Amino acid sequence: MHEIYTMNTNPLTPAGAVMWGWEIPVYLFLGGLAAGLLIIAALLRSRVDEPRAIRLATLAAPIALSIGMGALWLDLAYKLHVYRFYGSFQLSSPMSWGAWLLVAFYPVSVLMYLSLHDSESFARLCGRFSLLSRLEGLQRFARARRVGVERAAILSGIGLGVYTGILLSALSARAAWNSAVLGPLFLVSGFSTAAAALMLLSRGAQIHGALRRLDVVAIAAELALIGLFLIGLLSGGATQQRAAALFLGGPLTATFWSLVVVTGLVVPLSLSLLERPLKLRPTAVIPVMVLIGGFALRWILVSAGQLS
Repeated sequence: MHEIYTMNTNPLTPAGAVMWGWEIPVYLFLGGLAAGLLIIAALLRSRVDEPRAIRLATLAAPIALSIGMGALWLDLAYKLHVYRFYGSFQLSSPMSWGAWLLVAFYPVSVLMYLSLHDSESFARLCGRFSLLSRLEGLQRFARARRVGVERAAILSGIGLGVYTGILLSALSARAAWNSAVLGPLFLVSGFSTAAAALMLLSRGAQIHGALRRLDVVAIAAELALIGLFLIGLLSGGATQQRAAALFLGGPLTATFWSLVVVTGLVVPLSLSLLERPLKLRPTAVIPVMVLIGGFALRWILVSAGQLS
């Protein structure tokens, strides 16, 4: 006769549960980046005079998501069973919602990209890539319904961005993830990193100014949401307060405040606000810091949930 002892104190978390590795933060970061790129492309298409940057954003969005999904696939224990996500749709399952949101993102991205071309520019594109000529009918459809396609792109981006946070918050057994703020936080962070990425890829002064203004708003919202996240943990039960301690004197304090808050938010926000009054020349420093902070946020929060 054998006796089994477990020191696990949380009945919702199995003892010896497999810890998530680098794949999940990469997936969350690239998923949020893809969502932000599609939203920005829809918001700015008629407000800036650099269509190349808008087209680039629309093209980069599904590519970033595909790389992120590749990282997620590497994390799966039973990789050949990925098709099971699409065998049914369960209203109460965040995983089920997310699986179908990821699929819907691709056709919306294609329609958004096609709607950015008029007949003449699309004909030139078909001359360079003959396979695209098969999409002429779809291009005319997307162009004729441009406003509807833009709205679908914004909704698809919002859904994907929020889902990357809900993926964690749905696992309520982990105290650091048990927060309704994670969905909006990851959406705003993804929007900010997308604006930063486009700053690196665009050249025009007009689009840079538009992206800078959007990023300032996103960073300010992100700081407010991080404050709400920490307040929510501190005002919760003993388990959540211990999770808050990870960021307030615990093992994640230095990396969280230095990489996420200072490097990724406070310094870029300050420099962005000073750029126009002081007539500072745009540099890669601000967007690079935002991207570092956005990735660090996801890496640290994934680690915090597992430590809590």
